[in-house]
Amino acid sequence: MATPDLLTDELTLTGRITTASNATFLGNIGDVEVVYKPIAGESPLWDFPHGKLAHREVAAYLVSQTLGWGIVPLTWLRDGPLGEGMVQLWQEQDPAQKPVNLIAADQMPETGWKHVLQGQDQDGRILALVHEDSPALRHMAVFDDIVNNADRKGDHILAMADGHRHGVDHGLTFHQDHKLRTVLWGWRGDALTEDEENGIDRVSEGLHGELGRALESLLDADEIVSLAARCARLRSAGQFPAPSGDMPAVPWPLF
Repeated sequence: MATPDLLTDELTLTGRITTASNATFLGNIGDVEVVYKPIAGESPLWDFPHGKLAHREVAAYLVSQTLGWGIVPLTWLRDGPLGEGMVQLWQEQDPAQKPVNLIAADQMPETGWKHVLQGQDQDGRILALVHEDSPALRHMAVFDDIVNNADRKGDHILAMADGHRHGVDHGLTFHQDHKLRTVLWGWRGDALTEDEENGIDRVSEGLHGELGRALESLLDADEIVSLAARCARLRSAGQFPAPSGDMPAVPWPLF
């Protein structure tokens, strides 16, 4: 079978993800499985411009590519059965792996995991929100900070069988105001590695070249300026941020 043209070949819908807050469909382009989010199906938000979430998803992919860590699956804009929208390669995750989890607070592993917060459930049990302590999730936490991700839920992290972790659902990103809401707070205050610093530098440099030109059609000018400022701030601090500001530090629901 010939390799399909992902931009022009017919996009056929095969199902709908009904748990998503915006219209989200499964589909095929030839034999390639994709996720399709039409702009027409985006719900209006009070703090993000309407009809631009798909553009932010593509911008997030471009920043991910510049970082060099393969966080966001291939994502692009194209026409579809319900008009222009975001299309992303489908990723088949490993259901046996849970990079983010809720566990009994007294069962926190000594190594390999980071504690984020704890609380009480409806039965009075004390639970802890934890995530794995892995280079892949550290990369994602750096990515989330510089793109100002306002919605990093646990279910927005896809665990691949080979240990790779993909991040998805990046419509709520790149706001010029501080919006960081994430379940990945486990490294707050920890020093960045050389690899992480080099990734941030690649984005900062890219904003003066190909990356910056590509983002001009996807984001407002002040959002690109804010992206550059976040890169500079994180690089100067040299460590993972801690929650700040008046808004909640974690999304709701957590998953």
